Amino acid sequence: MTPIEELRQTMTRLRAPDGCPWDREQTHQTLARCLIDECSELLDTIDRNDIPHMREELGDVLIQVVFHAQLAAERGDFNFDDVAREINAKLVRRHPHVFGTGQADNAAEVIEVWEKVKAGEKAAAGKTESTLFKKLPPRLPALMLAEEVAKRIEKQKLPAAEVVDGARVAALAAGLTEAAAGRQLYELAAACRARGLDPETALRKECDRVMHDVEARHQARA
Repeated sequence: MTPIEELRQTMTRLRAPDGCPWDREQTHQTLARCLIDECSELLDTIDRNDIPHMREELGDVLIQVVFHAQLAAERGDFNFDDVAREINAKLVRRHPHVFGTGQADNAAEVIEVWEKVKAGEKAAAGKTESTLFKKLPPRLPALMLAEEVAKRIEKQKLPAAEVVDGARVAALAAGLTEAAAGRQLYELAAACRARGLDPETALRKECDRVMHDVEARHQARA
C-alpha cells in the first residue's frame, strides 16, 4: 500500500460511523476556513524557506484535498482518483509543447499557450467568464478580494452607485486611520464570532453579490 493509499484509508476510517465525531460532522462548507488556514501556514514556511516545516504543512494542505474528496465520494459525486485523473489530464492538455507538437521556448510563451488552451476548453464547454472581474482570483482571502473588487470598480468607473452605498463609503473613509480601521475590523470580526457568524464567508458572499450586480448593470448599459 502506498502512503497516499494509507492516508485515504485513514480518512475513510475517521469518517466511519464509529470514527471521529469531529471528522464525521464536517462538510465542504465547514472545512473552507481550514483550507485557508492551512494554506496560510504553508505560505509562511515558504516565505521563511523552512523546508522541514514546509513538508509538514504540505501534508496539512494535502489532507484537506483528501478530506473533500472523501466527502464527495460518500455522496457519490467524485473521488480522489477522479481529482487526480482530471488534474493530470489538464496538465497534459495545457502543455502541448511538452506532450504534443506545440512550441513554447520561454515562460511567457508557455503562459500564452496555457491561456489559449484554457480559453478553448471553456468555449467548447459553453462557459463564459466575467469580462470585468475575470482576472481577480475568485477565492482570495475575503478582505483582499473586497479590496480588489472596490479597486476595479473605482478604476474602471463601473456602474456601482445602486450596488454600493458610495456616500456611506465616503463617510467611513473620511479621516479614517490605519489604527481606527484595524479596530473597527477587529470589532466586527469579534461581533461575528459572538453572533455565530463566519466573517470570511459573509464578506465573500457580499463580494460575489457586488460583482454579479455590477456585471448586470454594466451589461444593461452596453
